[in-house]
Amino acid sequence: MPEDNFTTHGSQSTETRHPSPRTLGELRASGHVQRSVRDEIRNNLLTALREGRDPWPGIVGFEATVIPQLERALIAGHDVVMLGERGQGKTRILRTLVGLLDEWTPVIAGSELGEHPYEPITPASIRKAANLLDDLPIEWRHRSQRYSEKLATPDTSVADLVGDIDPMKVAEGRSLGDPETIHFGLIPRAHRGIVAINELPDLAERIQVSMLNVMEERDIQVRGYTLRLPLDVLVMASANPEDYTNRGRIITPLKDRFGAEIRTHYPLELDDEVAVIEQEADLTASVPTFITEILARFTRYARDHPSIDQRSGVSARFSIAAAETVAAAALHRAAVTGEDQAVARVVDLESVVEVLRGKIEFESGEEGRELEILEHLMRKSVADTVRAHLGGIDLAALVEALENGEPVVTGDRVRAGDFLGSIPSPETTGAVLDAIAERLDADIEGERASAVELALEGLFLARRIGKEADEAGQTIYG
Repeated sequence: MPEDNFTTHGSQSTETRHPSPRTLGELRASGHVQRSVRDEIRNNLLTALREGRDPWPGIVGFEATVIPQLERALIAGHDVVMLGERGQGKTRILRTLVGLLDEWTPVIAGSELGEHPYEPITPASIRKAANLLDDLPIEWRHRSQRYSEKLATPDTSVADLVGDIDPMKVAEGRSLGDPETIHFGLIPRAHRGIVAINELPDLAERIQVSMLNVMEERDIQVRGYTLRLPLDVLVMASANPEDYTNRGRIITPLKDRFGAEIRTHYPLELDDEVAVIEQEADLTASVPTFITEILARFTRYARDHPSIDQRSGVSARFSIAAAETVAAAALHRAAVTGEDQAVARVVDLESVVEVLRGKIEFESGEEGRELEILEHLMRKSVADTVRAHLGGIDLAALVEALENGEPVVTGDRVRAGDFLGSIPSPETTGAVLDAIAERLDADIEGERASAVELALEGLFLARRIGKEADEAGQTIYG
């Protein structure tokens, strides 16, 4: 029976039971057909595209740019380097590739490199296959075990990537020329799988040279002699443009061996930015969508501001961490005040600027203005969100109530119920508050308080009401 009957191509669903053949003879009898890694990925990708399935679960914002380029490169069977600033999802894409491998593949039981039973390549496996013939035992390896990843660091050695002589094997009596004295590195051990090198330019140039034969001739050279291994491995890499051009570089011969260089980017649309935050952030409290949108706008403004170093970039991790910080502030307030529901409010945005400014690099000459710049961008983000969501609602009754009544107090220690209860003239402002809550889908008390805070902040930014902070750190609108 062909192996395809046991696999879920291009899927990352729950692991299924592996096929039943346990020897080489049983595998042949089942009708199993051997495929190279590139053939597996190509066929499974094309199958997913024909069936209308998404081969790239969790990848947001690249549908019309990066993904088509990557799909064409994989169909062509190319090794690929992903080039982009930090936090653009390069590693996420690389790890998703494992879903394009066959779910299960047979390997020679106990083989060091996971060789296919039809094609042993190491001396030990070749000898074992010749002795046992159809009784050669096989195991089944899940695709999750066929992806290897290495973060390139300056101390990475040739032995780490390619291999070296194992002194213990030499001590056992083997000669230095014996191929079985080799301890294989990461790339040979990725045989019949995918190996990903993150931040490739950080590898010393002499280490990059050691990859040349692996990339082109698919063999390895260790300590002056060549062991011919027909390696079946897809090499993927990521690089940051700043490192690529300045601190480090990919040497020209190695760059030439990659079949494709694909540029990534930050989300082009606001909705994609919001989707990334909602997908990746581990939130400890409820964060209304409009708060997430403010953070997304804030991140996008930071990426365009001339005072912020754009060569370094403003990572998607910044907006994700911002959402997690806002949620943490809401949970902190709920714990201190005894609120039943922890819901993020506009007042919690202050913690983002204070806590996360260290995640952004500013241009020289802006020392001392970091908070000022970020607070300005946050105000712009809030104003844009107010216009986008509350435009058309007449807030005059709310302004008049604040002019004629007591000021409204909020803060990181003010309960949602207390804040809503401090809104003056409920008989005249009730309809306005209901309209705000309806527009922002605010159903529970915490969400309603968050929505009203957004409206008050919008009125302040439009200079229709005042705002100040008291000695206790509370915010007073009036």
